Amino acid sequence: MPPAADIVKVAIEWPGANAQLIEMDQKRPLSSIIREVCKLVMKVGFLCVRQARAARQLLERIQSHGIDARLEALKELAKLSADPTFAAEFINMEGIGTLARLVESGTHFGEMLAFTLTAFLELMDHGIVSWDLISLSFIKQIAGYVNQPMVDVSILQRSLAILESMVLNSHSLYHRVAQEITVGQLIGHLQVSNQEIQTYAIALINALFLKAPEDRRQVNRPSYSRRLIIGNRPIKAEMAHQLYVLQVLTFNLLEERMMTKMDPNDQAQRDIIFELRRIAFDGENDPTGTEKRKAMYTKDYKMLGFTNHVNPAMDFTQTPPGMLALDNMLYLAKVHQDTYIRVGFGLMEKASFANFFSSDVVFRAANEGCNDYHPMFFTHDRAWEEFFCVCIQLLNKTWKEMRATAEDFNKVMQVVREQITRALAMKPSSLDQLKNKLRGLNYSEILRLRQSERMSQDDFQSPPIIELRERIQPEILELIKQQRLNRLCEGSCFRKLGNRRRQEKFWFCRLSLNHKVLHYGDLDESPQGEVPFEQLSDKIPVSDIKSVVTGKDCPHMKEKSALKQNKEVLELAFSVLYDPDETLNFVAPTKYEYCIWTDGLCALLGREMGSDLTRSDLDTLISMEMKLRLLDLENITIPEAPPPVPKEPSSYNFTYNYS
Repeated sequence: MPPAADIVKVAIEWPGANAQLIEMDQKRPLSSIIREVCKLVMKVGFLCVRQARAARQLLERIQSHGIDARLEALKELAKLSADPTFAAEFINMEGIGTLARLVESGTHFGEMLAFTLTAFLELMDHGIVSWDLISLSFIKQIAGYVNQPMVDVSILQRSLAILESMVLNSHSLYHRVAQEITVGQLIGHLQVSNQEIQTYAIALINALFLKAPEDRRQVNRPSYSRRLIIGNRPIKAEMAHQLYVLQVLTFNLLEERMMTKMDPNDQAQRDIIFELRRIAFDGENDPTGTEKRKAMYTKDYKMLGFTNHVNPAMDFTQTPPGMLALDNMLYLAKVHQDTYIRVGFGLMEKASFANFFSSDVVFRAANEGCNDYHPMFFTHDRAWEEFFCVCIQLLNKTWKEMRATAEDFNKVMQVVREQITRALAMKPSSLDQLKNKLRGLNYSEILRLRQSERMSQDDFQSPPIIELRERIQPEILELIKQQRLNRLCEGSCFRKLGNRRRQEKFWFCRLSLNHKVLHYGDLDESPQGEVPFEQLSDKIPVSDIKSVVTGKDCPHMKEKSALKQNKEVLELAFSVLYDPDETLNFVAPTKYEYCIWTDGLCALLGREMGSDLTRSDLDTLISMEMKLRLLDLENITIPEAPPPVPKEPSSYNFTYNYS
């Protein structure tokens, strides 16, 4: 390979196309170089002509009135847009503007819109056109897709990516996007199961924070009272959500550190162990301490509780706790030296050093509550390390309360984990509050809570309680049934679904007060209250109803394939089948109304009410009724079986003679 000095890089540019960078060896004959350049120019020129023709044809097909032709053209465009030569030709023909107008029109849906957004994003990523040229109406339309509760996954993914690129590539667009999208709206996309949507949502959140002015994205440490401002609006809850995301990411990094083994041959890592030994035994102001104790290192490591006295680094090759334990130990030793020597050293003599500082237990206890946002972890620059130090002191306190020995180490750690978990569940807003919560959760309190919870659980599983529950249940079911029928008597308003996939007219349906007839009829507009029976021209005798079907079994879901593909509509659809082979088709406005009507209709037909709402109401009402009936039995042990009947007395002389 020729030396770098003999190689030069030359850019060859064809009009209207991206420059091509080639390498040339200066030692080669000039004629050979010219021949190679001519071949490249011809190749680039031919490619440009071909791509220009393809771009022109696609643009014409996209602007055609045929829906199928336009869909195929957009699908092909989404694939070709990644090619820089094609992208340049298509953009020169005002292709970007055409795609933007298609989006702004709001007339494209489903696959057609997904391919349009894909092509737009690919073309803009080439950097040929400035993002500042994007119109406000386009931004509003893209933001609308993100804010919609039910939107196709592919459309949502591309919309999030487009908004992220806007924020990162244009200062002016940041302000426009921040006015249309709030972090609170984006948090909802983090709670879905689709990891790509989560990733794009987090990327957009981070972009908004990254581009926000400094005075609008500061988090006040250690005080948590300052509000973060996104766009022009101060928000505090949204900041909490974003910090929750960072909290999750932080715990992921901590877990990765916990699963990292220590390299016994790494001198930097071994120096950390030397420093831990020095702080424990030599002191800061003892210049002769190190020389005195060089021969005693092995003994020192043994006193510190290391299993391997010769090479203590071997204690950290096991994961967990891995390197996370060593990191936490060093922080405790340097920042809280008195605690390290006073608390830690006393416990280290009782249990192994690595076990005592096992970050696994503390980490798992904290991570159990990671699904919730904990502001405590954002009130200190080294919040995790401080949290660990608090837990170390808790371990020392609990150890003494339990009067534990080395054999009791695992039992103590179980109690400590429970103390931490219960304290975090109370959502302390600062480390000081956490300390107060833990102070109240001493070993005696943990035993009391365990006993109370165990008693409560055992009581509700005892035969007398089960028998009482079985007696109560029919009464509660009858109560729920009456409530459902009363709601049917009040009636509900429904929307009629037209043939053009849009909702057209309203209609109202209600049950007669004697529960014998369903009255229904069309309305011009949504009513404000109950509709009188006189306005409902049609009716169905309940005795004529054969059955009630739901979801995909409904006739109007089978007839309209578009509705069948709409999961939201499918879950709210139900139909009444009645003689002679007629149906009354419903699409409930909400899940609650769906449960009310399907339960009520089933109750009319003498069938079981099986909705999620019925199960929830049944559990809630039975639980309340049980607690009310058992109030007088508080702190009284309920026997498993009734007490035996005593024997008759030998005489009844003990009775009082009223005469």
